[in-house]
Amino acid sequence: MLFSRRVFFIAALYGLVALLPMYFQESMVAHMQPPAITHAEFYYGFIGVALAWQLGFALLGHDPLRYRPMMIPATLEKLSFGTAMLVLYLQHRLSLLMLAGGCMDLLFAALFVLAWWRTRNVPLPLR
Repeated sequence: MLFSRRVFFIAALYGLVALLPMYFQESMVAHMQPPAITHAEFYYGFIGVALAWQLGFALLGHDPLRYRPMMIPATLEKLSFGTAMLVLYLQHRLSLLMLAGGCMDLLFAALFVLAWWRTRNVPLPLR
């Protein structure tokens, strides 16, 4: 169970460090990866939803057994971004830097599946 706790806490911390600065970097992103962001609602909406998931990962890290069913949608969250980044890169529509972020999500997806698997036969503690 210690493995699961660590995996989800590390995922939450990594996500916060990667996502929070993005709230203040819209113009930098537009400058470094043109064209400019034309639909800011998608940009900020993505960041907001992704940050909300970091709270979910922290909850999973706090009590993996209690929240074990949430490991499935957490894995899907990581797979959706990671897979999209891989496909876009293979279509030559994505930078190597963004692919790296997608690969991190694919790594976390694999670790989430492993955490789910390792907690399968652990009985819930009495409360």
